[in-house]
Amino acid sequence: MPIEETVDFKLYLITDRKLFPDDASFMAAMEKTLKGGVKAVQLREKDLAIRELLRMAYSLRELTARYGAKLFINDRVDVALAVDADGVHLGGSGMPAFAARKAAGEGMLIGVSTHSVEEAGKAEEEGADFVTFGPIFETPSKMKYGKPLGPDVLREASAKILIPVFAIGGIKKETAARVLACGAYGIALISAILGSAEIRSNTEECMRALR
Repeated sequence: MPIEETVDFKLYLITDRKLFPDDASFMAAMEKTLKGGVKAVQLREKDLAIRELLRMAYSLRELTARYGAKLFINDRVDVALAVDADGVHLGGSGMPAFAARKAAGEGMLIGVSTHSVEEAGKAEEEGADFVTFGPIFETPSKMKYGKPLGPDVLREASAKILIPVFAIGGIKKETAARVLACGAYGIALISAILGSAEIRSNTEECMRALR
């Protein structure tokens, strides 16, 4: 199946419930993003205990299914299988894609976080369906990964990697066209959407920037 039919989204939304006062507000915000056109969400709440993560994953699975959007679970293949998610997203130093594929089966999409051209190439070799690549620009959430890679390194990765590359790190709707011009398949966002005052309208603007 052509990659455009499996990775059929250009905006990859990554969650951060800590931007909201409670779970109800978080879920309401997620529905606004889906109403705004988001078609892929990664549940990335690493600090949650397993039962809490499962509860949130089931709720988000129900919500994403209602809007025809894909759900990815960060790292936890078991949780992804339990809630019938569409995919799992792996850290670069965690379980390799081929092992996740063996555990999850062929029907599940696998994304991998990468922070260099070499890491992106390794993820591709190990069977990832797509990678996030960054940080491209400066952003507080990605400071631990060092200084921004910049558009030139994104261009190099996009030229060498055959699977979709999603630019991440400091991406905003104003810079979406710039990273797409560097060869990125799409963009991965957190605060640019979830940290905005008008979540639905801002989501719609980000979606338009990707057309």
